[in-house]
Amino acid sequence: MPSLSQPSNQTLKQRLYEELFPGIDNAVNKAYNIAMLILIALNVLAVILETVPGLFQSYKLYFDVFEVFSVFVFTVEYVVRLWVCTEDPKYRSPVMGRIRYALEPLALVDLFSFLPFYLPFVSVDLRFIRAVRLIRLFRVLKMGRYSESLNTLTRVIKAKKEELAVTLYAGLILLVIASSFMYLIEHEAQPEVFSSIPDAMWWGAVTLTTVGYGDVYPKTMLGKMLGALIAILGIGLFALPAGIIASGFAVELQNKSKEIKKCPHCGKEISESS
Repeated sequence: MPSLSQPSNQTLKQRLYEELFPGIDNAVNKAYNIAMLILIALNVLAVILETVPGLFQSYKLYFDVFEVFSVFVFTVEYVVRLWVCTEDPKYRSPVMGRIRYALEPLALVDLFSFLPFYLPFVSVDLRFIRAVRLIRLFRVLKMGRYSESLNTLTRVIKAKKEELAVTLYAGLILLVIASSFMYLIEHEAQPEVFSSIPDAMWWGAVTLTTVGYGDVYPKTMLGKMLGALIAILGIGLFALPAGIIASGFAVELQNKSKEIKKCPHCGKEISESS
């Protein structure tokens, strides 16, 4: 079996590239990914807890220290990624390659995860500062870089995008038809509630999703019958995406089990036997 150990002649830049970008799967890489997931989760938790006035005032110093530490880690990580990205052939150019990498969606998420921290220092509008601090919730999107499960979900959604789009289209058609019929049936009985088809769409959305707030409901017998039918159709309609995604997961896992493992250095197939 080919060895997965890093060659001794690797430069620091090459080693950092393999740890930060898709590469070899070793203990250091796993530990780093887990640590980043924990840090991101703690950041999201901190943003949530800061909205509790009493808690934030009591532990403001701890929140501030944790914020500075997190921003430091995210900033260093982004700078290092920007430095080592030229190891990838796609970003080989020292200047244009780094610009292309910086404009990648995940790189932009990395940037927005710490950039709002620096913006308040150049602003005097306190309302703007509070709004910018809430943007720190973008950090939750960084989990997609470190979680294979989220990456798998992304691949499944991309593979099943056409089926999901058809389901969404069918739902919109059903919403329009249901709202139109309910408007025709209930408009005379409840002109203030079902004053137009757009107003009736609120009832249609609530009924199709089986949420049932109870603020708008039909009063005529025909309207109640239509409402019951739409509620039943809604259950089936919203079960479709779950089935489509479950099917996509089954295919993805099946394909993954058939993947041939290759050494990241020599590109040779890795045998399952030791």
